[in-house]
Parts: sequence; structure tokens; C-alpha cells
Amino acid sequence: SEELRNDKEVAMEAVKQDARAIQYASQQLQADKSVFVETVKQCGLALQFANEVLRNDRCIVLEAVKQAGLALKHASEELRNDRCVVLE
Repeated sequence: SEELRNDKEVAMEAVKQDARAIQYASQQLQADKSVFVETVKQCGLALQFANEVLRNDRCIVLEAVKQAGLALKHASEELRNDRCVVLE
């Protein structure tokens, strides 16, 4: 239901079970940094579901790349060219 898609607690629990669940959360929660940090900690490749702002967020991208190096391909161009991020 729409109500569940907008519930932050539900979204946080869902992404802890399966990070791909983020794609079913509301747009607002998909753009929530705290929800997305948890998501990429579970599965770095979930960065592909992030909006442009989050794909350019150093903290989110670093967490994603720590979890799965291939997540780098979903980061913003700026962060893909950032030596510190690439070396992570």
C-alpha cells in the first residue's frame, strides 16, 4: 500500500532483509540519505536505484564501494574520477 511505501521504519526493515526492496519504497524514502546508507551497506550495487543527488554523495558512494567495488559504475562521474573513492 502507499502508506507502507511511505513508512520509514518499514523501508529500513525491508532493506535490511533485501536491499533491492528500496526500489519499492516511495520516491521520498528513496531520496532519504539515512535509508540509502543502510541500503548500500547491505548491497552496494543498490546504488543503481539512487537518484542523482545520492549518486554524487561521497558518504553513500564510499559505503556502496566498500560493500561492492562494482558499485562504482553507478556513482556520479565526479566521484568515479575521485582517486579516494576509486582506491576504496
